[in-house]
Amino acid sequence: MANPGINTRSTTAGSAPQGGGPRTNDAAGGRGGRGPAKLNPADKKQLKQHPVSLSRIAALFAPHKVTIAVVVLLISAASVVGLAQPFLVRAVIDDALPHGNTRLLALLTAAMVAVAAVTAVIGVVQTWMATSMGQRVMHTLRVNLFTHLQAQSLGFFTRTRGGEVQSRLTHDISGMQSVVTTTATGVASNLTTAVATAVAMVALSPGLSLISLIVLPPAIWLSRRVAKIRRNVTDERQRELAALHTQVEEGLSVSGVRLAKTLGTIPRDAERFAARSNKLVGLELRSQLAGRWRMATMQIVFAAIPAVIYLAAGFPATSGGMTIGTLVAFTALQGTIFRPVMGLLNIGVQWVTALAFFSRIFEYLDLVPDIQAPDHPVRLDPAAVRGEVRFEGVRFAYDGGTGDDTGAGASENTDILHGIDLTLPAGTSTAVVGPTGSGKSTLASLLPRLNEVSAGRVTIDGVDVREIASGDLARIVGVVSQETYLIHASVRENLLLAAPGATDEQLWQALAAAQIADSIGALPDGLDTLVGARGHRFSGGEQQRLAIARTILRNPPVLVLDEATSALDNSTEAQVQLALEKLSAGRTTLTIAHRLSTVENADQVVVLDAGRIVERGTPDQLRAADGAFARLAAARQEIRVGTGQ
Repeated sequence: MANPGINTRSTTAGSAPQGGGPRTNDAAGGRGGRGPAKLNPADKKQLKQHPVSLSRIAALFAPHKVTIAVVVLLISAASVVGLAQPFLVRAVIDDALPHGNTRLLALLTAAMVAVAAVTAVIGVVQTWMATSMGQRVMHTLRVNLFTHLQAQSLGFFTRTRGGEVQSRLTHDISGMQSVVTTTATGVASNLTTAVATAVAMVALSPGLSLISLIVLPPAIWLSRRVAKIRRNVTDERQRELAALHTQVEEGLSVSGVRLAKTLGTIPRDAERFAARSNKLVGLELRSQLAGRWRMATMQIVFAAIPAVIYLAAGFPATSGGMTIGTLVAFTALQGTIFRPVMGLLNIGVQWVTALAFFSRIFEYLDLVPDIQAPDHPVRLDPAAVRGEVRFEGVRFAYDGGTGDDTGAGASENTDILHGIDLTLPAGTSTAVVGPTGSGKSTLASLLPRLNEVSAGRVTIDGVDVREIASGDLARIVGVVSQETYLIHASVRENLLLAAPGATDEQLWQALAAAQIADSIGALPDGLDTLVGARGHRFSGGEQQRLAIARTILRNPPVLVLDEATSALDNSTEAQVQLALEKLSAGRTTLTIAHRLSTVENADQVVVLDAGRIVERGTPDQLRAADGAFARLAAARQEIRVGTGQ
């Protein structure tokens, strides 16, 4: 006997497709299987400390207004076109199949394929445009942030962890691109789909639409409860992953492996790594099993949704003479509305997350560099520079305690240099000596503007270094520091950083001047030899000689040698010192000396103590004066005798 509540025109129709309700894993997890997210307290704290202007974000996307409009239209079109599928199914079931109308059936099935093809093509185009736009915006941000951070002084990098800088430059920007793209397209897609689906459901059956709305709230509530549990477990898992990654980065670097082998910590490191990895196993299980009883309840709810609809369709009072085709179409629509509704519920959290990413990026972009580029730079031709350097009433104070030469008790607003007046005549060599913490390296850092004077000025040929364009200053002042840095590339690439157009012949000449050409020539790959991470392929002395060769290629009229030979043995130091003296001929050289043997040929020696010049003169004059220099030389001699050097 036919069901009295359903129009039996569709006598050949079978049962409704399985899975008419939302899939439980999607419902629980939402987009990407994660479900409605819980707002991260860290995001709220970041926004409170550094609020973000929406107009500033809008300005980033302003050049892409046309693209945004097209993407929104494409998303809306795809959502609307996709809704044609249930109506085509209804026509197939109610009209084409019962009447054996093969022509109509062919048209309807062809239309179903066409709808699928159109929505797929629109989806590809929309994804390409949205992703391309997001990548261009993030590219602009990434380049601006990198350039802005490079303009910061050394003090900024002393105060800031390197991992934090890298995290904001890479992780935050990529995360922001993902969230912004997902959020922007998600709002349009989910809103359009939800509204259009709801309208279509009401058009098919207002009564069944009301029933669906009654069943949806408990499903949404349950899914949010599961999502909160998973979010807490996920946060803990991410912290453990971060700790694991940190151990990998530290333990598997050149320095980390060397430390582990020399201290014999390999077994302990392995145990610690195994413990963390094992903890991750437990957290992953908790994440997957979180809220399983709630998930079971949700499965019952989801199964109940189409069941209630089928039940309502079976009674004349609620069916309204519904056909089987209409029932199938309605069930399909009802099964698709849950996902966009859940997506819309996520938008708030996703938006706050995006704002937190923007806040972290803008926080760095808003940093005012301690060292500002001149508004109207004075252009100096390095080839025409005589090289007279003057320190006039120079005072310097760090913002806070830092490393070497700042003094052990350096604190905010503590002067490191006090009223330094010093002239380096053009073409002469000046050596600065003094005890550790006297301010030697700080003084040297002011000439290439690695740090900025707090008072007074530093001039080259009478021009304040603060008025010289940074590119010109880098060509005028060459620096070889006690901390040599080589990039993880070949010897050739490291040398070409100083002179991109240099020929191989010029590279070998620079290496010969730095007393390392024979060592490089003996290697199988020669100039193409990889220096390794941070130059660990070579010894400390070899690294410094490569840095000296790099400076020789730069051919600057002014040299700053900040304990450039400190890592060399006595024999190698003597060879390099001869090369440096030859290089220094006709150049103005400021040498920060730890070994007094390196100052013997200096035109003048300056003795610093507690940031003040206490003596100056030639080496012979200072020895004869029997003052600070003589006492320093005597102390160093006692150290050499005591250590057997």
